[in-house]
Amino acid sequence: MDAGGGFAAATALRRVGDGEGVGDGEGVGDGEGVGDGEYEGEILEGWDIVGNTDGGYLLAIAGRALALATGRPDPIAVSGHYLSPGRAGPVRVQVELLKAGKRFSTASARLIAGDRTLLSVVGTLGELDDSSEALHADGTAPALPPPDDCVRLVGTDSFPPPFMDRVDVRLHPDDAGFVRGAPTGSPRLRGWFRLLEGEPVDPLALLLAVDSFPPTIFNADLPVSWSPTVELTAHLRARPAPGWLACDFRTRFISGGFLEVDGEVWDATGALVAQSRQLALVPRG
Repeated sequence: MDAGGGFAAATALRRVGDGEGVGDGEGVGDGEGVGDGEYEGEILEGWDIVGNTDGGYLLAIAGRALALATGRPDPIAVSGHYLSPGRAGPVRVQVELLKAGKRFSTASARLIAGDRTLLSVVGTLGELDDSSEALHADGTAPALPPPDDCVRLVGTDSFPPPFMDRVDVRLHPDDAGFVRGAPTGSPRLRGWFRLLEGEPVDPLALLLAVDSFPPTIFNADLPVSWSPTVELTAHLRARPAPGWLACDFRTRFISGGFLEVDGEVWDATGALVAQSRQLALVPRG
C-alpha cells in the first residue's frame, strides 16, 4: 500500500476469505453487515511517533473494521485500550458483533500484529446526521487565527515526528511555544486539522483527528517525548462539513504518572462534531 495514498488508503481492509478490498466503505450504511469476521490490512510507514504508530490511526483502522462488520457507516462511541505499540507491517482485525439494533449496532474488535494484540476496542455505530445547530451548547469552538497564520507542524525523523507529514495540523501561535523550546506552562493545544490533498474528513477520520495533535503536556515543562496512550474514547456527534476542523485539547490533572486529555473538534460551520478523552502516561525524562 502507498504511504502517500491518503487516509482512506492507509486504513483500507480486506475481509479474510474475500478477494476484493473493502476499505472504501462500499456497501456500508444499510445496516446489513456481515457480522463476526476477520479483516486484513497494513500499518503503513510514516504514521508513527518515534517509531510507535499513532493511536488515532490504529483506532481508525479498527473503526473501519467495525463499520464493515456491522453495516453501519459511522462510529458513535468508540473506546480503545492500547495493549502494545504498533509498528509498520501487516495487521488483522477480529470483530465480534455484540448487538445489531434497529438504529445502532455494537461490536468489539481486536487489532493484531503477528501474535500481539495492539488494541482492544468496543464501539457503537450508526448513521450520523450532517452538522446542524445545537439544541443546547455550553461552549463554542476555540478562537483561532486563520490557518495560514498558525504554526504548521512538519514531520522530521525525530521531532516533530514523521506522522505530521500524513496530516495537516496547525497550532495556535500562543500554544506553539514548546516547538521553540519555550513551553507556555499551560497544558493546552488549540489549532486546525485537515487531511492532505483535499481528502474529505469523514467520521472515521475523526477518530484520527482526536489523536493527531502533540501531547498537551509539552506545554507543561515536562519532557518532550512519546506519551503512551492507555485508553482513548471518542464520541462523535455529526458528520463534519467540508473544510478545516477547529480543535481544542487540554489537560487539567497530571498525577500518579498519568494525565487526561479532553478534546473537542468543531467543523467549519461551528458545530461540535467530536469529543474525546484520553488517559496517557507522563513521558519519562
